[in-house]
Amino acid sequence: MNIDTAPQGQTPLTDPFPPVPRWARLDRAETVEDAAFSSGAALAHLGPALAHPGVPAELLRARFALRAAEAGVGLGGRPVRAAELRDTVAFLHAGDSPGPAGEIYLAWRKAVARGPGAVALQRALPGFDVPELSALCDPGEGSPIRHAAAVLRAVLAAHPRQEWAALLLADAALARGLGWPQLLPLLSLGLRRADLRLDEAAQTLACHRAIIRQVPGVLGEAGTLLRRAARLETVAPKLRAKGAGEAVALILREEAISPAALTMLRSDRAARRFCDRLVSLDALRELTGRDTFRLYGL
Repeated sequence: MNIDTAPQGQTPLTDPFPPVPRWARLDRAETVEDAAFSSGAALAHLGPALAHPGVPAELLRARFALRAAEAGVGLGGRPVRAAELRDTVAFLHAGDSPGPAGEIYLAWRKAVARGPGAVALQRALPGFDVPELSALCDPGEGSPIRHAAAVLRAVLAAHPRQEWAALLLADAALARGLGWPQLLPLLSLGLRRADLRLDEAAQTLACHRAIIRQVPGVLGEAGTLLRRAARLETVAPKLRAKGAGEAVALILREEAISPAALTMLRSDRAARRFCDRLVSLDALRELTGRDTFRLYGL
């Protein structure tokens, strides 16, 4: 049974969130005013989805953090696939170096796990000091997207080789301007490399267009995770292993887990059997396609 469909004999599950109207998906608007109208409508649709109690919000942010890290590594001219980044972090041991690409992924993981304030961001970006981040995080007045574009330009001017960090901080500024408790990569995934070198007006327009492009995908992912989380919680009572509840809670937070991370279960063998049981119940996916060093995710 596909986890995104209802069991046989029941009404199929419909998209839990209304789609962004067609008029708000026009990312080719020629003026900032037109683009701002559409991006505002898109964000208004996104807000309820992010706040929906059935959506595993931590997992949603973690999933987009991986994508943002993949995009950010690519900006440095050394593309690394998301699966490689996932492996690097999932099997990292204390004292090991994750390498430059892994550092970017770890920074994104820390950034989406905490609020968009200066102190929290400094833990993700130790190369930036708190006073600098405080100045950047002040939402000021006016449009959150315009302010985010200004932050992007300011960071690129001060740190021209830290493009991925500039995008992360622009998304943090956007989150603060919108009153979100955590940041979600939108500009980091919606902006193109050429957009980072535009002048003020053109870059602000590009930011609005990036929001318009990204929001439908986030809504779709939120809907998918809502359905998959519901499926997992439906089958959870069938799991009688000691520690099963804690293990399910971890699965609902993490983008990917290895059985070894499920320390609340009795042993590595029990953890592997637990994960394979969930796969057989169509409530979990094996992400690697490997026979060993497997990773699982919702």
